[in-house]
Amino acid sequence: MTALLLGALGLTLSLVVPGILAGARWPDRAPAAAVALWQSITLTGVLCALGVVLAGPQELVSELGSDRPVGAVALIFALVIAAVIIVRLLVSLVRVSIRSRARRSRHRLLVDLLDTAERHGELPAEVPAGLRVLDGPLPFAYCLPGRSPRVVLSGGALRVLDAGQVAAVIAHEQTHLRHRHDVVMESFTAFYRAVPRPLRSRAPLDAVHLLLEMVADDAARRRCGAEPLRTALTLLSDAVSPDAPVELGSAAAERRRRLDRLNLSDPRQVSLGLTMVAATGAVGLLVLPTVILVLPWLDRALSAWPL
Repeated sequence: MTALLLGALGLTLSLVVPGILAGARWPDRAPAAAVALWQSITLTGVLCALGVVLAGPQELVSELGSDRPVGAVALIFALVIAAVIIVRLLVSLVRVSIRSRARRSRHRLLVDLLDTAERHGELPAEVPAGLRVLDGPLPFAYCLPGRSPRVVLSGGALRVLDAGQVAAVIAHEQTHLRHRHDVVMESFTAFYRAVPRPLRSRAPLDAVHLLLEMVADDAARRRCGAEPLRTALTLLSDAVSPDAPVELGSAAAERRRRLDRLNLSDPRQVSLGLTMVAATGAVGLLVLPTVILVLPWLDRALSAWPL
């Protein structure tokens, strides 16, 4: 029964919940809490998969009425399969991390070589140490996280934005760097690539990317005001960071949602109730499969051990 319940919960979290949550608009009002909820959903899905693998063989042996040595073999088999799942996730995470860091290193070298910041007078008074400016008419901005982070602006951006708008853009990108949003995206990307295709959903990847942009928007608005950030977001092109997920959804739709938020009241006035509900849901999802379902099964499984 435990395996059946965990399987049903895991399939629901993998195939049903992502579409519903990605289509909801309440996360726009509490993006940081919504990211935590997405992380909880993802982790709970992994725990459910492990629970099915561990509980299924042992419960099948119990139903067949086999003796204790057979139950011990079933438990060992389940542990091996669970280890394979964990190793697959870890390998995916390592691969994504290594590739991302190598790509950023090459990109960082290029922007350092092509930097023309000293030739631009449109920069704000407080210029971050890692700011780089690239020549070109296309107005864009992005950041390169890591041990030596960079904020990259184009000459086109400096031509269409005033000093206040440039400061808002820099504050937005610095928030990404300060809170290591790249690590969050790497974890979701690794999970997406590790999950078998029939169970994959791009909804968490795209939704979390947009929510992290909203978190950075809120920080920039608190520091520089909503109007400079709103104007900058309107004027900048659709160029995205190298850390954005591949095959990113409609950039125009994401920009519209971000602009709609900037037309609302200050994010500090966000309903505390939404944040509390999201936090409670995140904790509840983790507690449900581990405490309510898995621990009782573990007690029964250990009793099948012949020693």
